[in-house]
Amino acid sequence: MSARLLLASAAPAVAAIVGVLVMAAQPSTPASAAATFHPAAPVATPAKAAPKVAEDSAFVIKRILPIEGAIKYGEWHWDETGAPAGPIVITVDLDARVISVFRDGYEIGAAAVLLGTEDTPTPLGVFPITEKDKDHVSNIYTGAPMPYMQRLTNDGITLHGSEVAKGYASHGCVGMPDDFAAKLFAVTKLGDKVYITRGKQAAMGDNLVGA
Repeated sequence: MSARLLLASAAPAVAAIVGVLVMAAQPSTPASAAATFHPAAPVATPAKAAPKVAEDSAFVIKRILPIEGAIKYGEWHWDETGAPAGPIVITVDLDARVISVFRDGYEIGAAAVLLGTEDTPTPLGVFPITEKDKDHVSNIYTGAPMPYMQRLTNDGITLHGSEVAKGYASHGCVGMPDDFAAKLFAVTKLGDKVYITRGKQAAMGDNLVGA
């Protein structure tokens, strides 16, 4: 499967991501090529353009898991075979309702997720993981268990394990099957980014965090 609607990942920075990503500004064009020349004045050496920074291959999609059809509620996939060590990028697409996990550009996991409602929507953007708690219990929603919690915002938006079934919704969090959430929890670290987008398509060779 060469492309899939991805849930950051925002992201792809799918991505993300892959919406939410910053484009480099184009250099301005001089107003005129003509200039007044004075023989006694030193001739200025034209400034050299800064060399273009090479695209970081760690964030280029090199593999997408071969999943046939749409991912169903409660379904998840995880395969780290052949994926080298490298940075983790997570994408979540609100239209596809799918989370994807990439390591060094290799997709290693994907799952259907629960998202927020119109009243409590899951926000768009790029969110670093700021806290991790394997046995977290919500202090906002009457002590609800939130296993393998990974915090994205200060007002309670997190990734966490949940019962993922059709018709269920969250208060804005990204809810994943518990077993998938446990695997994701094991490979992430504080600062890893989650790209939450809407309708973002990503394919082989795309940059997860670039425009």
